[in-house]
Amino acid sequence: MKYFYNPPLPVKLLFRDTIWHSAQRKILVTFDDGPITDNTNRLLKKLDEHKIKAMFFCVGSNVQKYPSLAGEILSAGHHIGNHTMNHKILNKADINTISNEVIPLNLIMQDQFGYKVKYFRPPHGKYSFRLRAFINNNSMKNIMWSLLTYDYKNDIAEIRKSLKYLRADSVVVFHDSIKSSSVISEALDIFADAVNKKGFTTGTPEECLK
Repeated sequence: MKYFYNPPLPVKLLFRDTIWHSAQRKILVTFDDGPITDNTNRLLKKLDEHKIKAMFFCVGSNVQKYPSLAGEILSAGHHIGNHTMNHKILNKADINTISNEVIPLNLIMQDQFGYKVKYFRPPHGKYSFRLRAFINNNSMKNIMWSLLTYDYKNDIAEIRKSLKYLRADSVVVFHDSIKSSSVISEALDIFADAVNKKGFTTGTPEECLK
């Protein structure tokens, strides 16, 4: 059922100001949860091999642990978005909790890298009207997805199945995490092959998030 991979239209209509699809007929590749040792470097090499520029929705505690990896993501021409400080689900949280989970990562990125975070993705895709208002009031855009690859299941067959729903304007979710680390390199090869076979192309975050 495609809604396991691409959220249904009523949900998208409920949050119209959220970005669900690329603004161009170019696929946006995104990664959640990093950076982490070994895996992030592996991803950066694979992305360079396939000439893909991606959006990394990073967890603040991981950026604090591995600031050099966050720097490498930016140096390689990729972008970083906010995925909260501690990967905390916020759809039922109060404003103080939301603020404590979102704002510190933006400050870390500004202070350590001179980088202004413009985009947010809620952990597990759990969103709410309160969270939406907070994100909008802090001059960020919420980015969801139109293709979930289930790479965190560590099953290549699941990833192949998900790519049946790949479209020219998909926002694709992979994970920069321990859960997906054993399959992510092969997953990206399979993804790049699917993009080429379908006659699609990937875009940069600047192109896809206009």
